[in-house]
Amino acid sequence: MPDGFDVEGHRGARGLKPENTLPAFEAGLDSGVTTLEFDLHYSKDGEVVVWHDPIVDPAKCGLKPGAPPDVPDPDRADTPEDALAIRSLTVEELRWFRCDRNPDPDAFPQQDPRPTPVAGDEYGIVTLDDLLDFVERYAASDAKTDRQRANARVVQFNMETKRDRGDPSAIGDGFDGETVGPFEQRILEIVDERGIRDRVIVQSFDIRSLQAIDRADPGIRLAVLTAVGRAALPAFANDRAVIWSPRASTVDAESIREAHAVGHTVIPWTVNDPDLVTRLIEAGVDGVITDRPDLFADR
Repeated sequence: MPDGFDVEGHRGARGLKPENTLPAFEAGLDSGVTTLEFDLHYSKDGEVVVWHDPIVDPAKCGLKPGAPPDVPDPDRADTPEDALAIRSLTVEELRWFRCDRNPDPDAFPQQDPRPTPVAGDEYGIVTLDDLLDFVERYAASDAKTDRQRANARVVQFNMETKRDRGDPSAIGDGFDGETVGPFEQRILEIVDERGIRDRVIVQSFDIRSLQAIDRADPGIRLAVLTAVGRAALPAFANDRAVIWSPRASTVDAESIREAHAVGHTVIPWTVNDPDLVTRLIEAGVDGVITDRPDLFADR
C-alpha cells in the first residue's frame, strides 16, 4: 500500500463478523485498519446509535432471552415495521436485540458470530459512546499485540449519518434540511466530549446533513458519498476540500484526477477484491472502504 493509504473497515469488518457490532469492530482493528467506518441513527431518547438500517431487521437481529414483552419482536410477522424503527426505540429497548445473523451468506461466507477476545459475545446494537469506549478497551487489552493496541489509539472514525432525503422521518429529529439537527448536534457534542476531533470524518449520501454540520462546525472533516458516476463529483460550499467516496464501479483515473485537482481525496466503496484494490491504487485513489480489511490492511 502507498504511504498514507486509508484502509477503512466497512461497518467494522462486515465480511468477517455481523455488521456494526463490537466483534465486527474488533475484527477490523485486528486487521490493522486505519479507519473504522460505521453508520449512525438516532434513538427515541436522543442518543446516537451505531446501526445501518432505519429498522431492526429480522434478517440481522432477534430478541435476547428474557426481553420485556413491550420490546417488539422482529421475528413476529405481526410486528409493525414502525415499531422496529430505530427512532421509535430507546437505547434500553435497543439493548435487548441480538444482531448476530448473516443476511447474505453468499456475499459474506466468512462471516461468523463466534465470541471475540475483547468484545466477547456482545452482538447488540450499541451507542456511539459504547463503540468509543470499546476502542479504548481494545487499546488497553493484553489480548492484543503492541502494534494492534498502538493502532487502536490512533484509528480514525468515519461516521455516516443515515439521513434520507426521500424519507425525512427516517431519523425523526425534526431536521429542517438546513439548520444542524439534534442528531448531528449530538454527534458533534460526543466528538468534543471525547476529544477525538482530529480522528473523525462524517460522511453522508445526504449533502444537507454535511452542509448543516459544516455550518455548525467547519473544522470537521467531511466525506460525500455517491452512487453514480462522474457527474456527481462533489461541488461543496465555498469549494471546501472534502473526501469523495464514490461507488467503486463508477470511478476511473480521469475522475480521480478531476477530484484531486480541486483538492478532494478519493476513497471508493465497497472494495473486497485485492486485485481491484491494486487497479484502484494505480488509478490514484487515496484509500478504500472494504468489508474484508483482513485481505490487505497489512500489505
